[in-house]
Amino acid sequence: MKNQMNFKSILLSTLLVGGVFFTATSCSENKANDSRDVAEKENKSNQVTDYRTGNNTNLENRPVMVINNDDDAQFLMDAAEMQHENISLGNLAQQKGNSEHVRALGKMMVEENSKSLNELKALAQTKSIAIPSSATEDSNDFHKKLNEKNGKDFSQTYSKRMVDQHEDAIDLYEKAVKDTEDPQIKAFATEKLVSLRTQLKKAEDCREKSNNEQ
Repeated sequence: MKNQMNFKSILLSTLLVGGVFFTATSCSENKANDSRDVAEKENKSNQVTDYRTGNNTNLENRPVMVINNDDDAQFLMDAAEMQHENISLGNLAQQKGNSEHVRALGKMMVEENSKSLNELKALAQTKSIAIPSSATEDSNDFHKKLNEKNGKDFSQTYSKRMVDQHEDAIDLYEKAVKDTEDPQIKAFATEKLVSLRTQLKKAEDCREKSNNEQ
């Protein structure tokens, strides 16, 4: 009996350890595949870190980051991450929105952010900066949660997310305009602030209407 109990204990411990290892491995794989992390790793590998030391072996074959300010690189990645999410959620809003104002907001988000994302990709390419190529894991998680909602609950959750997202975006772009020394990035951020404020106003209107839905 004692041997049987020991065997069961060993088996249980093995299963628990195996489960923890599998979960950790799965999380690690998801993190490794996150589009934001992929972009950051690519940017780090593209940096010519040995330029000042003179260790420039094969330097002519390595991509050089034109951008000198890491904050600028972070801005480009943050902006792309937001735009991918706005497009993803905008498509969902057009599919599941039960109100015209929700579907209209979703349509606007897809159109405006698709255009802006294309411009951002072109800008990032001139700076040899990698940006997220798709929605991040965090964005996908929110997409799944939103997809589980319906009716008024969907409308309120979506419109609130868009208000919060655009308030954050405006702060991000205003900081870029103030802090960047790159004229192209400053021009891009300055131009997009106009449309971001328009989008925020539409999102606020949508949130108010959604909160008043019966």
